[in-house]
Amino acid sequence: MSCNRRLDHAFQDAPSLVLAEDSKIILFSDCHRGTGTSNDNFLKNQNPYFAALQHYYKEGYTYIELGDGDELWENYTISQIIDLHSNVFWLLSKFYQEKRLYLLYGNHDMVKRSPLYAVRNLSAYHCSNRQECSPLFPGIRIHEGLILKDQKHIKDLYLTHGHQADVLNSTFWKLARFLVRYLWKPAEGFGLLDPTSAAKNNTHKRRTEERLTRWARDNHRILVTGHTHRPMIGSPDSPYFNTGSCVHPRCITCIEVQNRCLTLVKWTTATREDMTLYVAREELAGPVCIDDYSL
Repeated sequence: MSCNRRLDHAFQDAPSLVLAEDSKIILFSDCHRGTGTSNDNFLKNQNPYFAALQHYYKEGYTYIELGDGDELWENYTISQIIDLHSNVFWLLSKFYQEKRLYLLYGNHDMVKRSPLYAVRNLSAYHCSNRQECSPLFPGIRIHEGLILKDQKHIKDLYLTHGHQADVLNSTFWKLARFLVRYLWKPAEGFGLLDPTSAAKNNTHKRRTEERLTRWARDNHRILVTGHTHRPMIGSPDSPYFNTGSCVHPRCITCIEVQNRCLTLVKWTTATREDMTLYVAREELAGPVCIDDYSL
């Protein structure tokens, strides 16, 4: 199956969500939440991420995660990830209770596509301040794609992880998982990077982005993905957006959708003049409005 066919398939039976004038949506991808070991690349950014999550919850945003939320190639089960990052999952469960949470799967958490996996692993979790399990995401369905249907019928937003542009990380994802789990994970401790990763290999990253951009242009669609970890804001000439990731060295990036416009945002730990730390929000690019795109 070609890259174009894999991307077409991602949206063939994708659910849709209305994108109205007053919609407030936050798009995250590639959190790669782990188990707190030296391989947990999310750990260094857990505070900016949780602060951002609190902000978007209070401001009434709908949270959409575009895949690779949890690192399930390096780790065998999700239970330890939930236990370690229980504060994150507690807040995500509040989004879910209010019907403001949608999860997509990527290559590193492909196992979530099974409804049975979600039932067994994501229905409840052990809350640290209680002696019993609390509901997490009971009844959740995790999809490959999601379409934000523009109420003004200008342009819909097509959301997916983006691994479909990479045959090793889509068709042969089990082989890629084996290589990461048993070869590149141990090698990472010695400073060696995975050459097959679109996030760590610049040539691979560029080719993946070119394929995603070409699909968006050829199909006249606005496409938003993650996967490559490189944040990118589109334009009327290039309808491809990328949220970036939550595992950058010193920050996390995401895309806010508000007033039918997309803005690329960075959250990072900053220092005041009195040497106290705080979490800062910075707009990197945009807003780019859907109205700028022609039919």
